[in-house]
Amino acid sequence: MKISIIGTGYVGLTTGIAFAKYGFNVVCVDKVKGKIKSLSNGVAPFYEPGLGKILKKLVDERLIEGSTNLEKAVKNSDVSFICVGTPSLPNGLISLEHVKDAAKDVGKALEKKKGYHLVVVKSTVTPLTTEKIVLALIEKYSKKKVGKDFGICMNPEFLREGNALNDALHPDRVVMGEYDKKSGDILMKLYRNFKCKKMRTKLRTAEMIKYASNSFLATKITFANEMANICEKFGIDVYEVMKGVGLDKRISPYFLNAGCGFGGSCFKKDISAIISASRSKNYTPKLLETVLDMNETQPLQIIRMAESVLGNLKNKKITLLGLSFKPGTDDVRETRALSIAKTLLKKGTKIIAYDPKAMKNFKKLAGHRNIVYAKNAKAALRKVDACIIQTSWEEFKNLRPKDFKVMKTPVVIDGRRTFDNTEIFAKNGIVYLGIGWKNFAI
Repeated sequence: MKISIIGTGYVGLTTGIAFAKYGFNVVCVDKVKGKIKSLSNGVAPFYEPGLGKILKKLVDERLIEGSTNLEKAVKNSDVSFICVGTPSLPNGLISLEHVKDAAKDVGKALEKKKGYHLVVVKSTVTPLTTEKIVLALIEKYSKKKVGKDFGICMNPEFLREGNALNDALHPDRVVMGEYDKKSGDILMKLYRNFKCKKMRTKLRTAEMIKYASNSFLATKITFANEMANICEKFGIDVYEVMKGVGLDKRISPYFLNAGCGFGGSCFKKDISAIISASRSKNYTPKLLETVLDMNETQPLQIIRMAESVLGNLKNKKITLLGLSFKPGTDDVRETRALSIAKTLLKKGTKIIAYDPKAMKNFKKLAGHRNIVYAKNAKAALRKVDACIIQTSWEEFKNLRPKDFKVMKTPVVIDGRRTFDNTEIFAKNGIVYLGIGWKNFAI
């Protein structure tokens, strides 16, 4: 079977690469000519570990290619995946503009195509979107009937940025929402060589599984942060506490690392969307509202720690290490670094920032002239009053106490528990603070 992928962001490109790696011929479609030109030359349009190397190999083997011609791609394929973005609207709901456009264009292409075709929605959409909106638009513009002329499935993604390629190639589960058995059977064939658990269900159930998964993970992080703030008051190391909690097989140790909050393109957007969707059905999800509220205030713990040592932050010079929302990606969407930077700037602080991959994107996001960007981590530490670590990049983990000695006042505020051996900092005369750690109750 031949596959067309509509949208070449994190989801679309990694999905296309995964299917190409398993031997399918894949064409990736995007309206942005620059992305397609880059893709066709085997160059990834964004940073993701290992992505560029495997993309170049698959392009050379002619298993994957790029195109701006959606109609041709759909007509020459058997299955089309809709992988376009669904950004947040001011009211918390998601914008379906790109999804609707893709559905219309797929419908128009199917009108000119003979034979059965499967359409798979992989974009994150709220329950009922696939069957009430996407399906209806495809029928309208193709003038064909679902179940007879084409099939439709909902196949949510569970990719982690920074590990998206591995997650696409080796998923821990595949969820397939199907309109009918024929649609699901075709999608099952595509995934037949993927060694993982596979679940077949209804379209709206598959949509909800995605939202429930992300909401639960965000809630685990927020719970760990709540425990961290309590542990600090009692002089207890929250990381030891969460290690003990994670030993319970019902809970698991994953997503229990306390810190300055979660970021990225998914958690806030998805939780906001399901909150708004729930309200439209006259239900208020108070737990999820609290998760978002707490995540917005959590970075302020970092500021509080800085003030506890330095006092008034006006005219203080502070290094901000880590601008991406997590290691392994250049994505700065909803990064806690922005919240920290904005608060520091309001207090009159001078910021020296550094990130191995995300500085270009952060400059566009922050747009503030009072932020100076350093060439590397060590250069960013020279003659500053404090250092805040917001992202635990491997480069930062390799820093040693002597590297912080070039600071004017050696104060390190670690928002991500970057170092295992924290006691070595105190032995070297460095004030080392972190969220929810023993010995640092303030």
